[in-house]
Amino acid sequence: MSERNYQQQSLAGATGVEQIVALYDGTVRFLYRAMQCVEEDDVRGRRIAVKKVLDILTYLQARLRPDLGGTVAASLADFYATMFTMTLEASHLESKEQFEEVIGFVRNVRQAWMVVARDPEAGKVLPRELRTREERFVPQAEVYAPAGEAAASGWSA
Repeated sequence: MSERNYQQQSLAGATGVEQIVALYDGTVRFLYRAMQCVEEDDVRGRRIAVKKVLDILTYLQARLRPDLGGTVAASLADFYATMFTMTLEASHLESKEQFEEVIGFVRNVRQAWMVVARDPEAGKVLPRELRTREERFVPQAEVYAPAGEAAASGWSA
């Protein structure tokens, strides 16, 4: 099985958070590739790697839901825009140091996503499509009582 097929299979049943972590992993991998291309003076390879990083950042930014994420979504939007700009600068300047700086920032945020993936309390604030597998399939009990009926019957939910 090719590496690409393996990656697709491994992500087929992944939760939203696991998919986000995989995108961060891809970002780091392509940033390292860009650094390697700087060392080897491989302009074409660097441009391809940087394009993949920018594609991932653009995708992550496009998937943000400010209506649900509030200030966190706004902070992530700023983060992705900053990483986009820093990646372009690092490529333009052919700077391994700047690529390393971007890698450090991306790894820090990736770690935060890993905490969210492991922490059930943190996961409760996530939109349903990002929750862990266990939470995704737990039926959510909803109680409906017409206005005033709960108070009249003496029961409340």
